[in-house]
Amino acid sequence: MVFKRLQDNISAFMARDPAARSRLEVFLCYPGFHVLIYHRIANRAWRAGFHLFGRLVSHIGRLLTGIEIHPGATIGRRLVIDHGSGVVIGETSEIGDDVTIYQGVTLGGIAPAVDSGAQVDLKRHPTIKDGVIIGSGAQVLGPITIGEGARVGANSVVTRDVTAGATAVGIPAKEILPRDKKTKGEFVAYGTPQFGSTDPLERTFEQLRGRIAELQHHVEELEQRLAGRESEPGERSDVDHPPVPARAGKR
Repeated sequence: MVFKRLQDNISAFMARDPAARSRLEVFLCYPGFHVLIYHRIANRAWRAGFHLFGRLVSHIGRLLTGIEIHPGATIGRRLVIDHGSGVVIGETSEIGDDVTIYQGVTLGGIAPAVDSGAQVDLKRHPTIKDGVIIGSGAQVLGPITIGEGARVGANSVVTRDVTAGATAVGIPAKEILPRDKKTKGEFVAYGTPQFGSTDPLERTFEQLRGRIAELQHHVEELEQRLAGRESEPGERSDVDHPPVPARAGKR
């Protein structure tokens, strides 16, 4: 069972990282793969009640890989942490199957104010559903849910739920609507489509700029028509030559 999971993880790296040339290279040289081995050991110890040992194994994994995963985090199958430097995954994070995470990502918690001695094993970190892609530098904070197949663009800050299949970008992150049908179901590196704009504010500005250009074109046409009428000879305009009122007769 353990070897089957390791093989699945290697296959996932091979499928999603075009730089991976062989399975042996992934096994020997990929810190994102190594940290999953450390985490499985630390997580088993944590669930068995050996919290200190679990934290120690997790700490060793962080020193060797540059990736910090709390031993209490729940991780599904075929997770790919590409590059991996600076990735932080909090204690109550839940990650589904076939998720891809890039460097600098934080699955962080917004810790509630609790009294000393109070129970602190509350849900503080995100839930990442199956097939999610989180771009480099993204910060996903709080007990929110990133829906199945959703994408989080690079350097985004997400503090609200993201709908399944949607793409969230920006600070704070907003969903792009309508959804990108061209990339639906396809793997998109760094969670950012390569065509068109991915920023909803930028798209709005582009639409407004296009509308302003149309209005300017219509105004220029009207000015040309008015200028043509004024230049026609012999044309009498009631506006230019208003009628002279008749004088009242003397009594």
